[in-house]
Amino acid sequence: MLGDLPHRCKPVARARKDLWPSPPAVEAFLLPFGYSLKVSPLIEKISDHKDFKKLLRTRNNVLALYSKSAAAAESSLRLLSSVAQEVKGRGTISWIDCGDTESRKLCKKMKVDPNSKEKGVELLHYKDGAFHTEYNRAVTLKSMVAFLKDPEGAPLWEEDPEAKDIVHIDSEKELRRLLKKEDKPVLMMFYAPWCGVCKRMMPSYQQAATELKGKYVLAGMNVYSAEFERIKEEYNVRGYPTICYFEKGKFLFHFENYGATAADIAEWLKNPQAPQPQAPETPWADEENVVYHLTDEDFDKFIKDHSSVLVMFHAPWCGHCKKMKPEYEKAAEFLHAASDSPGVLAAVDATVNKALAERYHISGFPTLKYFKDGEEKYTLPHLRTKKKIIDWLQNPEAPPPPEPAWEEKQTSVIHLAGEDFRESLKKKKHTLVMFYAPWCPHCKNAIPHFTTAAEVFKEDRKIAYAAVDCAKEQNHDLCKQEGVDGYPTFNYYNYGKFVEKYTGERGESGFTTFMRTLRERDHERVGKKKDEL
Repeated sequence: MLGDLPHRCKPVARARKDLWPSPPAVEAFLLPFGYSLKVSPLIEKISDHKDFKKLLRTRNNVLALYSKSAAAAESSLRLLSSVAQEVKGRGTISWIDCGDTESRKLCKKMKVDPNSKEKGVELLHYKDGAFHTEYNRAVTLKSMVAFLKDPEGAPLWEEDPEAKDIVHIDSEKELRRLLKKEDKPVLMMFYAPWCGVCKRMMPSYQQAATELKGKYVLAGMNVYSAEFERIKEEYNVRGYPTICYFEKGKFLFHFENYGATAADIAEWLKNPQAPQPQAPETPWADEENVVYHLTDEDFDKFIKDHSSVLVMFHAPWCGHCKKMKPEYEKAAEFLHAASDSPGVLAAVDATVNKALAERYHISGFPTLKYFKDGEEKYTLPHLRTKKKIIDWLQNPEAPPPPEPAWEEKQTSVIHLAGEDFRESLKKKKHTLVMFYAPWCPHCKNAIPHFTTAAEVFKEDRKIAYAAVDCAKEQNHDLCKQEGVDGYPTFNYYNYGKFVEKYTGERGESGFTTFMRTLRERDHERVGKKKDEL
């Protein structure tokens, strides 16, 4: 019986060559009729429960194939052998043949029964020594590799059945081939997997792809990885998504309606044209309102003439400023109409009145400062609504102490600046650097997870988690030099040399898994050297 085959079978001479897509090395297991099943040595065949437990203790990212027999595992093992090669050093593939007498006990202890599955196989994932999830994504090389590189990440776009009519591009070569050979007009979305705007637009985009099939080609390409820097430069990809329109392989226009419906996309494709330049916004100071708009020239006199003044330093492009502006204007109207007003509201465009912005150290927007009898008294980050502004002015008091800046807190993250950046990195074998801006919402979300990950590895002298504040003028050149074009950007360095951009999950698990994988790779290399000795 097949289940009574020994754990390691001697390779047989008659091996069917069509069973294997020419991997670098294989091991063979006997199948009926004298054929051999070729399996990559990167796949760990386990039959003993203690061995499996040891594997889970020493490897933090394991995908286990359970099969009812060796024959049932054949096609899965062919694919997984290629997957193992792609994720070498970052993930582990193991195989348990539940039809084998010895392995059957292991399957029973793990409460796995591949006989209950239609194809006689089951794929389970183990993370950090414990069961994580059943693998239920597409059984393809690309999807399985993506899963093992980021087990908690979202599925690939092409795994969505609704995206079947999108042409999914994986490489620069595929992109060039599409543009060269396709006669129909092509609309190409360059995106990043984490991009919220991209995710919101994808349903409309894929619906348009289905409705316009045969007339237009709608394609998508994840270009977040550092390997696509040349493409991003060529098509001016400065943010995500960037959508480009091509005819006969030639780029013509950008499509910039990111809230478009499928109908909007179809309508635009009937008469594609360059985005119309937006009419410049009317400066706030030129709008009809009762806020006093101050300048470098009249600021000091106004502050001296009014005993109680709340000043909002703002920037025209600032989204938080625009959101707060209606509340601020309502509060100004209320105070203007009050017979016993506790103060007045003023505003300064810090991008125009730079002398004031510099004098009061304005580094983020909006910034609210309170002036009493001509002197600056408080900075008030918590006042954002009409009610809070009026209530506070009626009883001015010191605000709660501000949250200390990230670099001022005692953490295991190393905060670097332009002058010491490279020398500091050279001292560590593995460094993950987060380039950020204090005002960036995505950065604020990532900072606690990044800090916790740094704490996990604080005792490992070869590992560092570092951060660079790109909003500081002294770091502007450094951030540009390191390819930072958005926040946060994560770069991995090996002894100070840039290796790759980190594009995984931005939670504690993603940051720690990335570093654990690197250290596992180090330990494997040390083990191999010892074996050679």
